[in-house]
Amino acid sequence: MRFRKACEIVRNGRIGRLKRVLCGLPGGTPDYGKTGDRQDPEPVPEGFNYDMWLGPAPDAPYAPGRCHVNFRWILDYSGGQITDWGGHHPDIAQWGMGTELTGPVAIRNGQAQWAKEKLWNTATDYTFDAVYENGVTLTISSRVRSGVTFEGTDGWVWVNRGAIEASPEGLLDYTPGPGEIALYHSENHYRNFIDCVLSRKEPIAPIEQAHRSITIAHLGNISLRLGRDLKWDPKAERVIGDDTANGMLARPLRKPWKIEGM
Repeated sequence: MRFRKACEIVRNGRIGRLKRVLCGLPGGTPDYGKTGDRQDPEPVPEGFNYDMWLGPAPDAPYAPGRCHVNFRWILDYSGGQITDWGGHHPDIAQWGMGTELTGPVAIRNGQAQWAKEKLWNTATDYTFDAVYENGVTLTISSRVRSGVTFEGTDGWVWVNRGAIEASPEGLLDYTPGPGEIALYHSENHYRNFIDCVLSRKEPIAPIEQAHRSITIAHLGNISLRLGRDLKWDPKAERVIGDDTANGMLARPLRKPWKIEGM
C-alpha cells in the first residue's frame, strides 16, 4: 500500500516535476548459506546432481560456497546484490516514473568495488545512473538510503517496506481524485497471482514489467564490469555502438544445453 501511495503521489504531479530518483540497494556479500569459509573444492555430496545444478553455466568444481543461496555472489550465475535486489526497488522506481514498459537511454557514472574471494566476485559497493529520455536520472546505489526516494521541484517522497515519508508531510494524506491516476490495487501479491491465473487478467507485476526492471540491473553490471558508460536503445533492447557490451546481454551455454530457436 505504501509503495502504491508513493507512486500515485509522484505520477499525479504532487511533488512537481520529477527530477531525480534515488534507489538504495544493499551492498556486500552476506553469507546467507553459512558456507563462506568453504570455497575450496570438495567432493560432491551424495544425492546431489551437481551437473544439473550447474546447468548451462561453465563447468567448475563443486564447493559449498558456490551453491545454494550463496550462488548469487558469483558472476557466472548471478549479479550480486545489484540483481538480487534489482527486481525490487528499481521496479518501484519505474512504477513511480511511469516507465514500467521501457527503460533508460544511458547508463553513466558507474563506480564499484568487487569481492576478491576465491569464488565470490560480485560488486560489494556500487553506484550508477540510469538516464531516461525525459531527462530524469535514476541512481541505483549501495551508498544512498535504502528504498526509493523521488525528488521533484515541489517536494519529495521516500518509501521502503513498511515505511513512507514525504515533504511537505501533508502529501501523505493524498488520495487520487476523479480523473487522476489510480494505480493497480493489490494487498496480497500471492492472492493477486492466483486470482489472475483463474481470471486470466493481468497481475500487478506482469513479466514484461519485471523484465524491464531487471534489465536496468543487468545494464548497470555490464557498465561497471566494462568500466564505461553505455548508450541503450530501450525499443531495440541493444547497446548502441558497443559490440562487447551487447555480447554480455546473454550468456554462453555449456554443451549440451541450448535454447531452441536461438
